Amino acid sequence: MVEWQPQPSDYHRVYTEQNPWWSSGTVPQTLAPSTERSLAQLLWQRLLHNEPRRHQLILGPRRVGKTTVLYQTVQHLIAHDVAPNRIWWLRMDHPLLLPASLGGLVRTVLDTSGATEESPVFLMLDEVVYAKDWDLWLKTFYDEGWPVHIAATSSSTAALRRQRRESGVGRWEEHHLLPCRLDESCNLLGWPHALEASATLGATLATLAAGRQADPALEGLRMHLLLVGGFPELLMQPFANAAVPPSTEDIANQVLESQRVLRSDAVERAVYKDIPQAAGVDNPMMLERLLYALAGQVTGLLSPTNIGQQLGIKQPTFDRYLSFLEQAYLVFTLTNYSGSESAVQRRGRKLYFVDSAVRNAALHRGLAPLGDPVEQGTLLENLVVASVNTLATHAGVCLHHWRDGTSEVDLIYDDPRQPLAFEIASSPNHSLGGLETLIERNYRFHSHSYLVAPQASVIHPAEDRRGIGTLPLDIFLLAVGAQAHQAMLDRLGISRRG
Repeated sequence: MVEWQPQPSDYHRVYTEQNPWWSSGTVPQTLAPSTERSLAQLLWQRLLHNEPRRHQLILGPRRVGKTTVLYQTVQHLIAHDVAPNRIWWLRMDHPLLLPASLGGLVRTVLDTSGATEESPVFLMLDEVVYAKDWDLWLKTFYDEGWPVHIAATSSSTAALRRQRRESGVGRWEEHHLLPCRLDESCNLLGWPHALEASATLGATLATLAAGRQADPALEGLRMHLLLVGGFPELLMQPFANAAVPPSTEDIANQVLESQRVLRSDAVERAVYKDIPQAAGVDNPMMLERLLYALAGQVTGLLSPTNIGQQLGIKQPTFDRYLSFLEQAYLVFTLTNYSGSESAVQRRGRKLYFVDSAVRNAALHRGLAPLGDPVEQGTLLENLVVASVNTLATHAGVCLHHWRDGTSEVDLIYDDPRQPLAFEIASSPNHSLGGLETLIERNYRFHSHSYLVAPQASVIHPAEDRRGIGTLPLDIFLLAVGAQAHQAMLDRLGISRRG
């Protein structure tokens, strides 16, 4: 049998199919809807100006809208007078493009478009890590000054190839697109609940009016994020024809649909496709079993020994597989806060999911979380910590928990300008013992510590003799979101250019 060989006409057909704006002059609305995540509103500016010159790499779990952000970026470029035929889209996991050399494909793009330094091509590489030696080719494009501005996506796996991470130093910028926060969800739905960010999270919290309470309308949206998740498609669908959050009766079906979708796309495709493709894992079923075991310990201290015995794997394998799940944006861990780095590494880690709904999907929880207040408390902590983790990722700040004997604090936001401590609770009457002990042993947290609870009102820590304030949970989430948005602006250099 003669092996089929693709012809130039085959490539031309794929290029035409993947770049509909060449003929229409616009991106179809189904690909670039008018409702945009924050990154889509900003990335085109960074790509257009390209100062300093860098490739742009969007990383994140499946279903968060990376491809949509890229299509919306194309639409913004066209709207700002970039000729449609100067914008090329290559989906690198396409069967025809998969075996091709990325360098050869880009050379064809440049030759066909007649690109020059003054008139470069804008190249969108969807799922770039499926291209062989993608990182080395991006390095080549940069070092040799090829006339191309590149934005690329990856379903999490770029971070798995740490042995080649040096290729990206000074050559590309990484943007982490994670599930929607409460503030971004409000923006997508057209609900005016934005807060102004200051230079630091502590400064932003200090601007909140004393006595302020959360808007009751936010509670339904927060519960939706808790149970259905912050993935745009799942978030927008039930709110499409309603000005208020869906009823409790409706949310049951949404919870089940969320678990079905996330189980198939966010969990199984990451475990059985993305991670094996990038890391060479030959036992993805063990990865799934580990994820299931971790889902049962969410917000708790990790016990690698117990999990290893349960699954029949040794500590090095546990650590390696956990790192794959972390780098695939399914889970993350917090180390114990300490002044000594060696002590941090020796102490226990706490485990969280990037999105609570992914945890429910991994466990096949069905409707169980709807009627279990204890489980809802666990998911609430996961939601808050995941939101602060998004901020920490954008701002480059380390996030920890703190535990010493029987005393513990949920979150340490270790901003070198002023670290903050947060205890997350379901009630404003929650014990302050952990925060009090932390302050006794680390006095710099005095007047920089907070109890965060749904029914609390704003009390600034400086007004309390113990140096502990209180924050309404939803107001805290909005403040964290505003700070994360500001950190994204700073990272993209948009605020400096105005």
